[in-house]
Amino acid sequence: MIFGGCLGLGIWYRFQLSGRIRALRALRGILELLAGEVRYGRATLPECCSHIARYLSAPFSEAFTEIGSRMEENTGISFGEAFREGMNGILEEFPLKETDCENFLRFTSQTGFADGKMQLQSIEHSVELLQATEEGLERENAEKCRMAVGLGAMGGLLLILVLW
Repeated sequence: MIFGGCLGLGIWYRFQLSGRIRALRALRGILELLAGEVRYGRATLPECCSHIARYLSAPFSEAFTEIGSRMEENTGISFGEAFREGMNGILEEFPLKETDCENFLRFTSQTGFADGKMQLQSIEHSVELLQATEEGLERENAEKCRMAVGLGAMGGLLLILVLW
């Protein structure tokens, strides 16, 4: 039981280490959906939010629906402000660092472009930043994950020997 508990703790720690990578993949997927809507659908960013809400999972789908409806109301708030307000609460739920959130929201500071090509470039720049962070974490975490499970198992064996 001691060995199983320590091994389980090592596996849990490994799962926690990979949580940030999964969150970065989800954010990158959202940006790729937005880029696809701008590129192929020729839609504006507020329209894109309403369109891609149906493709997203629970926390993001409601936020994108809300952002799209807020922009349709035309209350004078910019898309960048509405997007940041809609995403702030959701991004806090994920194991992301502040730089990850800023890289994701970076394209919202440059949404005043009338040209879809410039909007697309700013979204793709955010995708590249998230992808670079994700690739760096994958290289770094591969070793940490193996070590976490190994230390959990070895710690369990050590406890068994000490308590015996």
